[in-house]
Amino acid sequence: RGRYRQFTQCDIDILGEPSNLAEIELISATTTTIGRLGFKNFEIRINERRILKAMAAYSGFAEEDYDSVFITLDKMDKIGIDGVAEELAKEGYAKESIDKYLNLFELLKDKKDVESGVAFLSDVLGEYLDAEVVKNMTEIATAVNATKAADFTLVFDPTLVRGMSYYTGTIFEIAMPELGAACGGGGRYDRMIGKFTGKDVPACGFSIGFERIILLLMENGF
Repeated sequence: RGRYRQFTQCDIDILGEPSNLAEIELISATTTTIGRLGFKNFEIRINERRILKAMAAYSGFAEEDYDSVFITLDKMDKIGIDGVAEELAKEGYAKESIDKYLNLFELLKDKKDVESGVAFLSDVLGEYLDAEVVKNMTEIATAVNATKAADFTLVFDPTLVRGMSYYTGTIFEIAMPELGAACGGGGRYDRMIGKFTGKDVPACGFSIGFERIILLLMENGF
């Protein structure tokens, strides 16, 4: 249900804006749109690629292994923390690193609020986590929560990976309780355009999965 061979994305991107204003505007525009379609009680799950890397570095994983570790972590909602531990062990990573890594997620279980979650990680990870990341995430959460025009919750999710490794900063997804899956997502991809043009352009985007939204609307008799 909700998985198609082909799909359409309703996409919104901001190019050339390096500050948090891009993330705040994108989350605001996307959630307002979904709210106007009548959806309530959905979640915007948010994380940061640099948080993922800091947690992996703190736990003792080598930098060249990060993407492999994140691919396994991305399965957390399907196979659970024990399943992730089992897969990481099968891939040959040290038990000490696996235990240290997964313990962080256990400690973060009840810290769904962005501000408290990143503040906790800042204390635990110390120099592994850039202070700018903590500041950015806190600013985004404060602004989004103060200005939101729809009924949703902004949730810090340290297990959120967004499989594409081109993301360089914040990443986010729309989680719909009725679907049991994401119906949209995006993030910051500052270095992608520069790969093609030779000139760095900050970039951030958010996409809504058109068919998944239509599926839910039809099921709700829209």
